[in-house]
Amino acid sequence: MLTKLKSKKLRALSVVLIGLLSSSNAFAAAGSNLKSDDFVGVSFWMISMALVAATAFFFLETQRVTAKWKTSLTVSGLVTMVAAWHYFYMRDVWVATGATPTVYRYIDWIITVPLLMVEFYLILSAITKVPAGVFWRLMIGTLVMLVAGYMGEAGYMAAWPAFIISMAGWAFIIWEIYFGQAGKINADSAPAGVQSAFKLMRAIVVFGWAIYPIGYFLGYLTGSGPESSMKMLNIVYNLADVVNKIAFGVIIWTVAVSESDKASAK
Repeated sequence: MLTKLKSKKLRALSVVLIGLLSSSNAFAAAGSNLKSDDFVGVSFWMISMALVAATAFFFLETQRVTAKWKTSLTVSGLVTMVAAWHYFYMRDVWVATGATPTVYRYIDWIITVPLLMVEFYLILSAITKVPAGVFWRLMIGTLVMLVAGYMGEAGYMAAWPAFIISMAGWAFIIWEIYFGQAGKINADSAPAGVQSAFKLMRAIVVFGWAIYPIGYFLGYLTGSGPESSMKMLNIVYNLADVVNKIAFGVIIWTVAVSESDKASAK
């Protein structure tokens, strides 16, 4: 029975990956050829495939961990899967037109970033009872940060006010995971392995996420205009997504496997 269940899950995963790769081929056929000196386009292609590989890895590894960690790994796989799908579109837009695919990037972030925030709630919930307020505070901070950032980049709001509001949302998230209830639960209730993963995850939120406001500042607040820094902005954002999505998921995978192995050994 267990073997049949695993087989069904593997077939489902195969369907998902085939769909992603088929979409990739369709986008490539519809757009222009990638040029060898188009380093932005190269970064889009490399990262989109890295995201597909990470998706397969996280979904397959759900079979290795105990039940209470499966949701965390599944969410990690969803983050990279959604990001991969949008990267296929973004790289096609870039290669075909040379334009920054801002709207696709924010559609990606409005789905994946809240899922990343959910991971803090999930890994704490795997080891203790966590109040729902932790979840909602993380969601509110995330949405404020993203909506304000998009309004500034898309021109619906002046760049400086949008930047300040977005930074306030980010600061609220940092406060919650360091000094708020989420940080206190981690310090008081989590075992050493979970505490270590939690600290690495929140370090990514501080240092990895810092790449985005730096890119926003250079692109929109220096007076040069985003057009002149388009290539730099896209490369910076693309590299940031490797750290903030794939590496973030790997940290969760590490603690999930470690805690599952400990439980199996008892």
